[in-house]
Amino acid sequence: MTLAVWLFVTAAFFIVYTLFLYPALLALLSRFCTRPVTRAFQPRTVTVLLPVHNGQQFLAAKLDSLLAMDYPSGAMNILVLSDGSTDDTAAIARQFASRGVVFYDLPHSGKAGALNAGLREATGEILFFTDVRQQMEPLCLRRLVECFADPSVGAVSGELCIRSGETQSEVSVGLYWKYEKLIRKWLSSLDSTLGATGCVYAMRRALAAPLPVGCLLDDVFLPLQAFFAGYRVVFDDTARVYDYPASLKNEFKRKVRTLAGNYQLLFYMPRLLGPSNRLWLHFVSHKLSRLLLPFLLLLALGAGLFLPAPWHLICTVPQVLFYLLAWLDLGLSDKNPLKKLTSPCRTFTVLMAASFCASSILFRPNAQFWVTTTHRRADK
Repeated sequence: MTLAVWLFVTAAFFIVYTLFLYPALLALLSRFCTRPVTRAFQPRTVTVLLPVHNGQQFLAAKLDSLLAMDYPSGAMNILVLSDGSTDDTAAIARQFASRGVVFYDLPHSGKAGALNAGLREATGEILFFTDVRQQMEPLCLRRLVECFADPSVGAVSGELCIRSGETQSEVSVGLYWKYEKLIRKWLSSLDSTLGATGCVYAMRRALAAPLPVGCLLDDVFLPLQAFFAGYRVVFDDTARVYDYPASLKNEFKRKVRTLAGNYQLLFYMPRLLGPSNRLWLHFVSHKLSRLLLPFLLLLALGAGLFLPAPWHLICTVPQVLFYLLAWLDLGLSDKNPLKKLTSPCRTFTVLMAASFCASSILFRPNAQFWVTTTHRRADK
């Protein structure tokens, strides 16, 4: 076997394994090795941590949404953690003081710094983490708290429901998110997810630890504290929040940050790759392999060119056609029927580009990965 053949076969196998074989294996395992969660609503004190940076356009609606949740009066307190906001965030938050909302005007230090300030002030048995934009279902918090009746559960992630997209690009991004949620659901049924959904998760306060300065993924770092303490991190698709779909441009920015955060986690928690990680195989298959995918795709394309005839054409022409379809998508209108084929190709290519760019965290400051993104609903 020549070097080119060996490189191509190896790259192709790990690409197929990451994208298709591992999810299929996970789905199969989850059918026969399910660990149910014991659920019962036991009223617990909850501190809501809401970090905000210049969130005036969403804050009032968010606080109304939180205060409208079906949860016992007096058992929930809300902390608005303003990370150096320069807009009307402070004025809006203070309008809710009479309804029990506590506002903290903090110097700008990033989301991790704001959450650390909230952790110091939190008094509830349960911490509920959410972001400023998404709207809550009234039963969301109650559903999350029900899971803590199970003593093995240390953290619970809710479900982010993306509303229907208006463009084919938004629809394609939504399909990717559904694929990701299926993997989380299957992992949860086996043991634990490898993180949480940042805008809707809860954990036992006793298990939380301060975040490192510049941490990009609080919703993975904090749940992993519970995981490595021997608890489960579970996914509950009945605890829902709602958001509008993201454009591909915004999704690219978000994925660069989150995937860069995975590199960061390997530095913070090298035990993810050691024997103390009881889900080592799943971490490698789901998280680490995602970081390697763009490099494997480049390797498969490059090695394919040097395969013996006719395999060099059989193996490289489909790859080239796929990327040509992604490029063609740039010039097609949403009404063009080809868009349903080209848009998923472009979405996949852009997400792989984001994964490639995430590796720049090895030489870029962490703060550069936090970028302001526009939102379709806010632009209307």
